[in-house]
Amino acid sequence: MLLLADQWKDYELIDMGNGEKLERWGKYVLRRPDPQVVWPMESEWALWKNPHGHYHRSNKGGGQWEHKKKYPEQWTISYKNLKFYIKPTGFKHTGLFPEQAANWEWSMDKIKNAKRPIKVLNLFAYTGGATVACAAAGAEVCHVDASKGMTTQAKENLHLSGLGDRKVRFIVDDVVKFVEREIRRGHKYDAIIMDPPSYGRGPKGEVWQIEDKLFDFVNLCMKVLSDKPLFFLINSYTTGFSPIVLENVLQTTIGKKVKGGTIYGGELGIPASRDGKILPCGIFGRWESK
Repeated sequence: MLLLADQWKDYELIDMGNGEKLERWGKYVLRRPDPQVVWPMESEWALWKNPHGHYHRSNKGGGQWEHKKKYPEQWTISYKNLKFYIKPTGFKHTGLFPEQAANWEWSMDKIKNAKRPIKVLNLFAYTGGATVACAAAGAEVCHVDASKGMTTQAKENLHLSGLGDRKVRFIVDDVVKFVEREIRRGHKYDAIIMDPPSYGRGPKGEVWQIEDKLFDFVNLCMKVLSDKPLFFLINSYTTGFSPIVLENVLQTTIGKKVKGGTIYGGELGIPASRDGKILPCGIFGRWESK
């Protein structure tokens, strides 16, 4: 299954080729590397040569932005009624993954149609795209990420979207330790979203390696699921991981715990406006109640 994030107005994937992509974020055009783009550029036309910012990778790892035209340190873009800050970082990222809009739409739809109060646990929650989407749909959300900076930006995104009065808890913590504490407290959630990195460290140096830890962590999360779960969503950008891996993890955890429900996985993609080619942008696995 391929899901396209094709309802954006403030974001556009313009073109791609030679390991790079050209994107419009609101009024500003950025040129960034992307390892999935292994085909050649058809032509390096004017906008390729003159974006606002061009990220160059360094041979020593990391890289830096070349500012070709003036653009601010941060600006805002909208997805329907949701608003987000865009802040280009020294690691080529902008603070938002636009392909996730396909998952936001699905989560919002599930929450709105549940016809009951829904509590969502968003783990490895980054700058809170899913947090803002779920809060906008009326859910109570607990947002957990090990990075203080990302969590601060998530709070800013919530207020920017006019949702500052919604029930949202922001927690800076190692996700495994947080879930273990929630189990001891007896707290339960109707929906869980997680976007585990391939490799990461918690605030106190806790090491996360996805192939070693994913199954055990999803299994641990079964203990904070409510008696009437609504959905469970896993995203992954780990190179070499197939959506079938995520389906199998869900099958052997929530699939065993909860009777009924549907499990499926797939890829996320964004179509380029110049020629319609699809940029693959990670994978997902979903369990949803019937």
